[in-house]
Amino acid sequence: MIRLVLLCKAMRPMMIQIRRAGLAFFLFILTSPSLLLAAEKSSATILVKDALTAPGQPVTIEAKLVSKRLMLIAELGGELLELEAEGKVVARALTGWDGRAFLTYTPKAQGVTPIRVIIGNSPRVEKAEGQANLAVWEKRQPILMIELSSLLETPASSPVPSIGVMFEPERKPMLGAADELGKLTQFYYKVIYVVTSSAKMDGFQTGADARDWLKRYKLPTGSVLTLPADTNALGTKIDELHADGWRTVKVGVGRSKAFAEAFLQRRLEAIMVVPEPTKGDVPRKAKVAKDWKEVRKRL
Repeated sequence: MIRLVLLCKAMRPMMIQIRRAGLAFFLFILTSPSLLLAAEKSSATILVKDALTAPGQPVTIEAKLVSKRLMLIAELGGELLELEAEGKVVARALTGWDGRAFLTYTPKAQGVTPIRVIIGNSPRVEKAEGQANLAVWEKRQPILMIELSSLLETPASSPVPSIGVMFEPERKPMLGAADELGKLTQFYYKVIYVVTSSAKMDGFQTGADARDWLKRYKLPTGSVLTLPADTNALGTKIDELHADGWRTVKVGVGRSKAFAEAFLQRRLEAIMVVPEPTKGDVPRKAKVAKDWKEVRKRL
């Protein structure tokens, strides 16, 4: 026992030196710029939601920074994101704990403008960017809300969904949909595309997929609105748009019952694209069109 005590006392100076050496090495790592710069940065993705506003009115663009590490998805907080529009940086904001950032600015020019969100100088994240559309429309212009599933090619025998189906990018548009919708939007209607999103994606990835699909099949450019799979979500959004002065949101073209009912319950017009409707598929007072050529005739 006495020997053990003597041995511990003899080793004490050595342990103190080891601790001091470890602390010195730690401080060296923290204060060495070369070693910090040599650290590997994380690869990241920026997802951006479309937005709608009127000329001269402020708009908030919502973006999300997502980093992929160790086969997991992790949000990054405290990173600087920059919003580019009209060829310049117009807003900056830091991401929160969930990776989201809210960038606000006031556009002047009308139209659907492509916007870009990039990451600023970061010591831990590689350069990344995300894109979306900003719709800047006069509030007196008529707006057509279109459920994206009503544009998809659908077998005649497929049942009418009670609520909006999840977007499937691999499906093609209905024959003639792009041409007919192009005629509707050339001189008159502005378009808001409504797509149902899963809870896992928060609407960000679903919106990006929808924009890519619309561009791939050359459908008119509009604003993509992602909503959760909730029967009340669309109705709530219509009420918000009307409260904000978008009173020209009067007509909806969709495929699900919930979409049509959201308009009919507010005494607005609803058209359902159903190739072969059966009894009970279509709510009372909703118009029916077998294809988009017939949709254009009913508007």
